[in-house]
Amino acid sequence: MKILITGGAGYIGYSLVERLMKSDLPIEQIKIYDSLTRNNFNFFIQHKFSDKPLEFIRGEILDSRRLQQALKGVDVVFHLAARVTTPYADADAHFFDQINNWGTANVVNAIEESDVKHVIHLSSMSVYGSGNEVVDEESVPHPESFYGISKYHGEEHISRLEGQKKVHIIRSGNVYGYNPVMRIDAVFNRFMFEANFSGRININGDGSQSRAFIHVDKLAYVLEQLLGKEVPTGIYNLVEHNLTISEVISEIKELYPDLETLFVSKNMRMRQVKAKTPCKIWHYLPLPKKTIATELDEFKRAFAF
Repeated sequence: MKILITGGAGYIGYSLVERLMKSDLPIEQIKIYDSLTRNNFNFFIQHKFSDKPLEFIRGEILDSRRLQQALKGVDVVFHLAARVTTPYADADAHFFDQINNWGTANVVNAIEESDVKHVIHLSSMSVYGSGNEVVDEESVPHPESFYGISKYHGEEHISRLEGQKKVHIIRSGNVYGYNPVMRIDAVFNRFMFEANFSGRININGDGSQSRAFIHVDKLAYVLEQLLGKEVPTGIYNLVEHNLTISEVISEIKELYPDLETLFVSKNMRMRQVKAKTPCKIWHYLPLPKKTIATELDEFKRAFAF
């Protein structure tokens, strides 16, 4: 089995590659296809990936010719490449549309002309928009942010492959947790950084807004398990916790009891989303047992000081 991961040098890609390297599945080669536009090179310097053959291809997903060349001999594609700021970003529509929508369309076109058998696409809970209702896979998407709209269009392109390839679309919650390539702008991660080095957290809104969360290692676990388990083709939400921002802070205060909080734009209405748990995919792939407290303690111990 040969695997290509678009956006593989990023936050989620790092944890996925780490799992694939240790996997018992018959993986012959892993290709990382990434443009490195985030200028985060920690994937290449933090850890020696030597268990299986690994190849890096620097390229844009809008580069059709390079993408087609990279897909030669590939059996499975993990499509992780995306433009991301926050799950509810609503600035610069073109920034998101170019990659998340049209870039994904280009990936689909290249896959259609290849021998790829299985496509796993990472989408986002932001396709459901914002609201107080608890959503599941039967809920009708109504994305509100430019990011969410672009991710939903990306799903539509990936869905074209159904009937031709095995397809899984994973709508991930807000990803958190330490790895060397982590996104510090993700809410849990930013709060942990501020708590450790500043002793004070800046909060947008009044803290009552809910978000759906999944740890990066548990997300990587599910993605890797999709290769070897019988999970029907389809769309799946992937969330473990629904927490308000105030509840997130309470978890962090267990590690930093003297933590101060500063509310910014306290009267601003913030978008929120809550997902039904347990998610449908848990019936096929139960998540590893690890508490938020343990995950955050591991995060804290990863800081240099």
